[in-house]
Amino acid sequence: MNIPFLDKWRKRHPARRDQALGAAFEDDPAGVAELLSECELLRSHAAAVGLELDDTPASLAALDQLLPLWRDDPEALPWLGNDAGLYLGTVVVRTVPGAAWHVWPGGSPVVRLASGREIPVVEAGLDWAVQGVPELSQIYAEAAEA
Repeated sequence: MNIPFLDKWRKRHPARRDQALGAAFEDDPAGVAELLSECELLRSHAAAVGLELDDTPASLAALDQLLPLWRDDPEALPWLGNDAGLYLGTVVVRTVPGAAWHVWPGGSPVVRLASGREIPVVEAGLDWAVQGVPELSQIYAEAAEA
């Protein structure tokens, strides 16, 4: 969506936007984690084909098996990829012991494992949505092994 005044404001205030998620995360990590787990676009796409996303590793495998019809909609593709990454992160945080959300200084949410390794889940979700690889279930399996 093109909103000229908002685009101009963002160009003048890039640091505020990048720091907003980080500041919110410091103030209320549980609230931000809940917000990140919503993934409404992905959940609605999955529901439309009869797939319930229940925040389990099995749901990641089921997502990997969907026909990538979203690739036909270039406007929805980045949003769906973002949601896929956030959903992956949500499943990892909720099921892998010691995993937690973390926000990089630039504002990107990542999942930090107990080992200290960080998974840039949004990037992974975008790659999955656009190319189909790596599979979400594969990234989860690697995180669960760590």
